[in-house]
Amino acid sequence: MMMNKNDRSGSNHLHNERKSREDFKEMKVGCLILIGIVFHVIFALSIFDIYFRSPLIHGMTPYSYSSSSSPAKRIVLFVGDGLRADKFFELESLNEEGNRKENESDQINNDNGGKTSRAPFLRSILEKNGSFGVSHTRVPTESRPGHVALIAGFYEDVSAVMKGWKSNPVEFDSFFNESAKTYSFGSPDIVPMFKPEGVGHVVVEAYDPEDEDFSVDASHLDTWVFDRFEALLKRAEKDPKVNQELNQDKVVFFLHLLGIDTNGHAHRPYSKEYLDNIRSVDEGVKKVVERIESFYGDSNTAFVFTADHGMSNKGSHGDGEKANTETPLVVWGAGVAGPNKRKEGLKSPPDWGLGELERKDVNQADVAVLMAALLGTNYPLNSVGVLPLNYLNGDDKFKVGNLLVNAKQILAQFIIKSESKKEKTLYFRPFHPLSNYKHQVDNIEKLIERERFDEAKFECMKLIETSLDGLNYFQTYDWAMLMTVISFGYLGWISYVLFFVAVNYSQEMKSGVSTFNPFISLKRFFTSWGIGIYFAFAIFLAVESSPLPYYLYFFFATYFWTHLFQVNFIDSKSIH
Repeated sequence: MMMNKNDRSGSNHLHNERKSREDFKEMKVGCLILIGIVFHVIFALSIFDIYFRSPLIHGMTPYSYSSSSSPAKRIVLFVGDGLRADKFFELESLNEEGNRKENESDQINNDNGGKTSRAPFLRSILEKNGSFGVSHTRVPTESRPGHVALIAGFYEDVSAVMKGWKSNPVEFDSFFNESAKTYSFGSPDIVPMFKPEGVGHVVVEAYDPEDEDFSVDASHLDTWVFDRFEALLKRAEKDPKVNQELNQDKVVFFLHLLGIDTNGHAHRPYSKEYLDNIRSVDEGVKKVVERIESFYGDSNTAFVFTADHGMSNKGSHGDGEKANTETPLVVWGAGVAGPNKRKEGLKSPPDWGLGELERKDVNQADVAVLMAALLGTNYPLNSVGVLPLNYLNGDDKFKVGNLLVNAKQILAQFIIKSESKKEKTLYFRPFHPLSNYKHQVDNIEKLIERERFDEAKFECMKLIETSLDGLNYFQTYDWAMLMTVISFGYLGWISYVLFFVAVNYSQEMKSGVSTFNPFISLKRFFTSWGIGIYFAFAIFLAVESSPLPYYLYFFFATYFWTHLFQVNFIDSKSIH
C-alpha cells in the first residue's frame, strides 16, 4: 500500500522531533557530566584544606636557657637510617649465624647466657655511661620526616604531600640553624635539606646519588661518611681557620648513615647484610668517639645515636607498624645522665638483656630540644618536642629552667597562631585554657625563684600540654565549617542528580511535558536570589581572608540547594 505525501511528511516530522529531543537530551546529560567532573575535582581537593595544611608558622621569638656555660660545647649526632630498635638492642648467640667469624668487637656478656650484642661499643656505653630508650616515630615513617622530627623538632608537615613527601614546602627552623657551625655528612637526599639558602654556617658533604646501589652491600655508604669526618679533623690539624671553627662552642657534627636502610630494603632486616651493617656502624661510631676525644682532649662533647625510622620484615617502611615506629636512642657524654637501675616504669624485652636498667622512652621530636638543652642553643622555633629531663645530668634549677624555656617556645607558637586567627575572623573563638597564659608563666618563674622545683616542673608540663592542645585547636579551627559545607555540597550533588534523573527520565519527559536542563539551571542561578546568598557567603569569606577553594566549596553547595529549592517549591507553586 502506497504512503501519501501527508503521511510521509508527518512521519518525517515525528522523526525529526524525536531526533531533536534525543540530541537535546544528550546535551543536557553532557552538561550534567561536565558540572559533575568540575565539582568532584574541586571537592576532592578539599582534603588538602582540611587535613593537609601546614602547621608551620613564623614570627616567634627564639628562646634559650640563659647560663654562663652550657653542659656541652659540641654534639655529635649519629642517625642510623632504617635501624630498628629490636635489632639494635637484642642479644644474639655466637653461633646464631652458623659460621660467623668471631672478632674482637664481639664482647660476650656472661650475665646473658653467653650472648653478645651486635653493637658492643654502644652497648657498653648505655650500660656504663649513658642513657637509653626507644624513640617513637610517627607516620609516615620515612627518612625526610624522621630527620625533620629529630633535628627540627616537629612532625610531618602534611602540606609536603604536594611535593611527594620529598621536601618541605614551608621554610622551617632547625637545631642546625641555631648552632655556631654544623658539619653534615651523608646522603644527598637528607643532609642538604638542613642547609637553608643563604645560611653559611651549615657545611654539607654528600656522596653521589649513584652510589646508593641496592645490588651491593651498602655499608660502603657509611664508610664514606666516617672517612669524610676523619678527613675534616685531619684538615683542621693543618688549617688554622678550620681548627678555629671546630674549637668554637656550639658545634654540631651530623653523620647520616644510610647503609642499614639500603641493606634492609635490598636484603630484609633479618639478613646477614643488615645485621653486619649494624656491627660496622658500631665500629665506626667507636672510632669517631675515640677521634673526638683525642682531637679535643676534653670531656665537653655530647653524643646522640638514634634512627629516623625502623624497617618491617618485608624490607619496607612508611606505615605505623611497630617495627617501623620504634627506633633506638643512646645518649652519652657531657651533660647526660648515666644509667639508672629500673625501679618502675617501662621494662625492656627479655631478649634485650636490659631489664635491670631504666629505659627512658621519648617521642622522636623530643630529641631536638634535648640537643638544644645540652648545647645551650635557641630551641628550634617550630619544635613541638618536650624536653626529656631524665636524660639530663644537672641540678634542678638547670633542668626546670630548660623546661620553662621549652614551654615558652611552644607557647610562642600558640600566641602567633591565636593572634593571626583573631585578626582574620569575624567571630573569634579563643582557646580559653590559655586565656591567662601570662599569669601561668609568671607563676612558674616565681616557683623557680623560690626553689620549689617539683611544683615548677608540674606547672611547666601542664603549660606545655595545654599549649600543644592550643596549637591543635587552631590547626583544626576551620574544620567544622569546611566539613559542613563539603557535606552539604555532596548531599546537594546527589539530590541534584537524582532530581535530573527523575524529571528527564519520567513518563512526563517521554511525552515532552517536563524537562530539566543543567545549563539553563546554572544560568538561572546567576539571575536569581541564590546568587545573593552566595555573595553573602563570599563577603564573609573575604573578610576572613579565606583561600580561593573556600569560595568554590560554598558556590557549589549554594547552587545545588538553591536550585532544588527553587524548582521544588517556587516553580511548582507558580505552575499550580
